[in-house]
Amino acid sequence: MLIFAAMPAQIYYPFTELNFSNRNCFLTGQALSSNEEKIPVFPQWLMSRYQLEDRPFKMLDESMATYKDIKVPCSAGINEEFLEPLEAEIAATFNIGYKAVKNLDDPKLFQWAGKLLYGIIFNEIQTGIKQQRANGEEFNISQSIIHKFSNLHLMLQSINLPMIFDGFKPYSIFLFKVNNFIDEFYYRDEINTLTFSLRIKDFGLIICLQDNGANRKYHREVVDKIENEILHPIQFEEFCGRVFYSAYLFNRLPEYNVLPVGDQIYLEAMPLRGMSSKPLFDDWINKTYGQVLESFWKNWGFLLFEIIKNPDNPMSFLFDREGKPINGSTIELSR
Repeated sequence: MLIFAAMPAQIYYPFTELNFSNRNCFLTGQALSSNEEKIPVFPQWLMSRYQLEDRPFKMLDESMATYKDIKVPCSAGINEEFLEPLEAEIAATFNIGYKAVKNLDDPKLFQWAGKLLYGIIFNEIQTGIKQQRANGEEFNISQSIIHKFSNLHLMLQSINLPMIFDGFKPYSIFLFKVNNFIDEFYYRDEINTLTFSLRIKDFGLIICLQDNGANRKYHREVVDKIENEILHPIQFEEFCGRVFYSAYLFNRLPEYNVLPVGDQIYLEAMPLRGMSSKPLFDDWINKTYGQVLESFWKNWGFLLFEIIKNPDNPMSFLFDREGKPINGSTIELSR
């Protein structure tokens, strides 16, 4: 059982009325004193450490922003009481590296990654609303996407509300030791599947934010073989490709019961299988996986035809032909 202690308060549901203005705190919905009451989505400590402020960041509509441009409206009080302490703890942990991250409570990583990814979602929705209104159209977004985003936002309020995840974890977390360059920063997300990856310092982190642990179970056999290895970056990116693809194949929309009990809020997960007898994941297709891998291996220049030269056994730097793990230190690639 995961318990988050905080002051009792009202749950905020921004998707009920699609409230994504700069006049309300993104986390609590409380009215702000100014449109300038904002915080950066990518925390200042991370931007300073990797000189990200002026780096380009591509939005879904293909427009470009900079990392420092991406902000969310946030109450100064909420930021000071809840978000800044979380950022300080994550910053100190990440600064030490893999060992410290491994010892950090999973919920903190979930809250931190979820806050970051939701901040990007907030900006994407805000842009979409403005564009469609400018064209005289109503903002249109699929109900399944709203369902996922709304549940993520609900769970993010475990940062500031006394919320208890009753007997389940809403996420899958994968953490590996990786032989990165000292100043390497590699971030990737897929907001439709709520999947996040970060490769910095001496580690790589992947989180599926709304799968109730399903992707962790799906990849259990692979994880058991490699989780104690030091991975070459191309190996970590290969595993990233596997997880991002399986997150796409995951075909359930998790449902939760919200049960206020006294001053606490209990979240209870409904069974993922529900009334359906079909597997939780659609069929794995190597050609599609190869296309994903081509994107993840872009830094090394491998092309799809090389990756799926043998369609039944795509190229791998994680495992040899006998299925045994490859020692990352034996891989010689320019990067």
